[in-house]
Parts: sequence; structure tokens; C-alpha cells
Amino acid sequence: MSDDDSLNSERGALERLLLANLEEQRRARRWTLLLRSLSFILVFGLIAAIIFQKDGELAATGPHTALVEIQGEIGGENGVRADDIIGALDSAFDDKKAKAVVLRCNSPGGSPVQAGQINDEIYRLRAKCPKMPVYAVVDDICASGGYYIIAAADKIFVDKASLIGSIGVLMDGFGFTEGMKKLGVERRLLTAGENKGFLDPFSPVDAKQEGYAKAMLEEVHQQFIQTVRKGRGKRLKETPDLFSGLVWSGARGIELGLADGLGSLDYVARDVVKAEEMVDFTPQENIADRLARRLGAAIGATIRPTAEARGRLR
Repeated sequence: MSDDDSLNSERGALERLLLANLEEQRRARRWTLLLRSLSFILVFGLIAAIIFQKDGELAATGPHTALVEIQGEIGGENGVRADDIIGALDSAFDDKKAKAVVLRCNSPGGSPVQAGQINDEIYRLRAKCPKMPVYAVVDDICASGGYYIIAAADKIFVDKASLIGSIGVLMDGFGFTEGMKKLGVERRLLTAGENKGFLDPFSPVDAKQEGYAKAMLEEVHQQFIQTVRKGRGKRLKETPDLFSGLVWSGARGIELGLADGLGSLDYVARDVVKAEEMVDFTPQENIADRLARRLGAAIGATIRPTAEARGRLR
């Protein structure tokens, strides 16, 4: 074989090798594009399902119990917000296959305004849908603003060791005037309006302002009492201490008429509602919030959390 023939043979082998390598790379790219496309379709489908699913869409085909949970402090930036709970309640009442709405409460209380708004909405929905019963189940604690909310329920169920009640109102703060004297610090407060510095913690207590605050608290307290009386009616066994702000055990709460009986969430769904399967309408973070949180705390902190009611099987 001549040198030219040998060179041509080597060149041909190299060309075939290069062509085979290029073909293999094309196959790999095609598989990569296919896998990426499938992944994109899957992720897009999941996002679309979360964003566009209707409330209660995941509900069972048969009768079930609609659940709305009230967990944590009422009001505040990170607490239970009336708007969210009201939206969840609206969705739960609109669920045509729900046999009852159950409020599951585990809250120490909070804003009387937010609690009052939720209480009012429960009465509105009950009037709109008179055949839909509303039950409340207390876990560890349902006090103050939490109890303000569930007082609107048809029946309240507790554990014997649950804590309920605390039917009272408070306004707390601190006074630093004595400490400032010891440190030689002088308070310089300038106001336009006689009471603009109302109960300023760095100024001595003003008897007139203190009296005004107590009268305002008493007014809100009476609103709370009337709400409880409206909800519990003749079941209440009023004692001098009932509306004093004391907290009662679940067992004692039943005796006082603050609750109707012992029972867990499962018990109420199974034996009271007669629909053991539950659909959860409790407000949850939407997909944007979840993605923001996963991008990192620095990015997530710039996005205000929102919530939306979604039906979820339990």
C-alpha cells in the first residue's frame, strides 16, 4: 500500500469517527431537550393545577366535613388574619358536598377587631345557609379572641384538659419614669393635642388618660360579653367569675356552658357530622410564596406573604 493510500485510509477512518461522535452528540442533545421539555411540562402542569384549581376541587366525591383551622395569635403580621379566614369560610360554605363546617381552634387570642370580623362572618354565612351546621373543636387552648370567634358555632367540643375562656380585655405596657430618674434622663415630649401623648411610657401616668383607657377597655369587654351571650344563650351558667378573664379547663367549661361536650376533630366528623372524610379549607401559602421562600431568605423577606383558601383532603 502506497503512502497516499495509507493516508486516505487514515483520513477516512478519522472522518467516520468524527461523524459518529457528532451523531452521538446530536442524540444526547435530543434526549436532553426531550427530558427538559417533559420536566417543564410537568412543572407547568403542577403550577397550573395549584393556581387554577377551584376551592374544594380535591374534595371527595361523597359527603364530607369542611374544615377551617384557626392556629396561633389572632391578628398581627404573622398571625391569623380575618380576611384569610373569612375567605376560607366562604369557600367552605359554598362546598355543595359539605355536611358541616368545623372550626378547629388552637389560639391564645389576639385582636378583638379581627376576631369580631370572623365572628360576624360566621353569623352571616349561617343566615345565608341555615341548613349548614357549624361546629368548633378546641385543641390545647382557645382563649380570648379565639373564643370570641368560636362563640358563633352551633356547638363547641373540647378535650377535658383544653383551656378556654379568658373573656376579658387588656392593654399592657411599661413605665420607665423611675428608671429615667436614676439615670438622669429627661423626657422631652412635644405634642399638638392634649392627649396626643396618650399613656406615654416615658411620662408619669395621667389619671385622666388612665380613666379613659379603662372606660374604653370596659366598652370592648361588654362587646365581648354580649357576643358570648348571643352565641351560648341559655347554656351559659353565669357566675361572678365567668367574665372576669379567667381561663377554664375544658371539663369545667362544659359545666359553665362555655362548651357543649368532649370530642376531638375526628370524633366530631365521624360521630356528629357523620362524614368522616374531611376537606381542609384552611388558608395556605400560594405558589408564589413557596417559590419566593425557596429562592432564599433574602429574596423571600422582600415579598409580603399572602394566603388563599384551598380545598385539601385530610
